Amino acid sequence: MPVTPLQCLNPVIQALIAGCFTWAMTAAGASLAFAVTRLNQRLLDSALGLAAGVMIAVGFWGLLLPAVELSSSAGLPSWLPPAIGFALGGLFLRLVDRLLPHLHFGCPAVDSEGIRTAWRRNTLLTLAMTVHNIPEGLAIGVAFGAVACGEPAMFAGALVLALGIGIQNFPEGFAVSVPLRCMGVSRLWSFFWGQLSAVVEPVAAVIGAAVVILAQPVMPYALGFAAGAMIFVVIEEIVPEAQRCGHKDLVAGAFLVGFLLMTILDTALD
Repeated sequence: MPVTPLQCLNPVIQALIAGCFTWAMTAAGASLAFAVTRLNQRLLDSALGLAAGVMIAVGFWGLLLPAVELSSSAGLPSWLPPAIGFALGGLFLRLVDRLLPHLHFGCPAVDSEGIRTAWRRNTLLTLAMTVHNIPEGLAIGVAFGAVACGEPAMFAGALVLALGIGIQNFPEGFAVSVPLRCMGVSRLWSFFWGQLSAVVEPVAAVIGAAVVILAQPVMPYALGFAAGAMIFVVIEEIVPEAQRCGHKDLVAGAFLVGFLLMTILDTALD
């Protein structure tokens, strides 16, 4: 495969660019607040189901499977580092979920989770999505950092992973901004809150790449960590929210489409 200009850049810069791309995809989804004035719940639930399918596929194809392969080549039990990282990723998100004030969509303000505060509803809603975007940014950073650690075959996988996260970020931006718009928030502020949730992704991507480059042995653990955190988000937040209005078959179908799409992208472009 010919060398692209992106491959000539420092992996940390690559991770930053990829993180900015996924942020831009969130902003593109959030921009629908300028055009939509009425929430189509079936469309929203389908979008969330699609995002969940993509994230599960990314967690396996882009993170856990490479972690297993790296562990095997390092002479470690192939399952051990990914399993440790996976468990720590889930525990980390669980801890953040318990401590950081946030609110899930469709819930009244009194049902906010984390430490009790007097923060406004919009802030709590945005924080919920921001927390869930951290592992996505870390996943991108770890994937590009692996290239700098002597794993050039990971570059194509890192691109596919960033593309997959970008695809699922579009409905996520839509899922934040459009409900806010339907709640009476202005178009501009709905867009602002929708895109704000993904600002953390470029930052997390840079951190993930830097950590892996500076401490190469943690790479399979870091990949497993990102996978565990992402799958925690899917099970704890995205799937329950998508099924809240009873569109279970629709959500399941969209989930399968998302998983299949990411599987095809990974196997065709890798």
